[in-house]
Amino acid sequence: MARERAADLWTESDLVFATRNGTPVEPRNFTREFDRRCERAGVRRIRVHDTRHTCASLLAALDVHPRIAMQILRHSEIAVTMEVYTHVPSADTRRALRKLGKALGGSKRKDGKKKGKRDQEEQPDGDGRQEP
Repeated sequence: MARERAADLWTESDLVFATRNGTPVEPRNFTREFDRRCERAGVRRIRVHDTRHTCASLLAALDVHPRIAMQILRHSEIAVTMEVYTHVPSADTRRALRKLGKALGGSKRKDGKKKGKRDQEEQPDGDGRQEP
């Protein structure tokens, strides 16, 4: 649609985000627009770069092959994708952190009251399973 409106002014490229004429968006303008859209959507503002980490982590959680994730993120080395960008805690990691939190006295509910034994037993794991 933008290409048709720009007609002869259009600059052909493989850019995902471009100006109305197909040219690269200035980084500060992109960041300002990203911030405006976050505010409009009512979501917490994060750095644009953090969306790359989120994308990598979501792809890993969805069992997308690391090579495909590497291509999507346009990394030249798979180690960068997997060791720097991908953050997916396993169910074991979540359970261990929950235990650590309890050991440090962090077993209070949001209303400030201590969780009873029954409340703790009924909490499902982050992956939907009951914690043993």
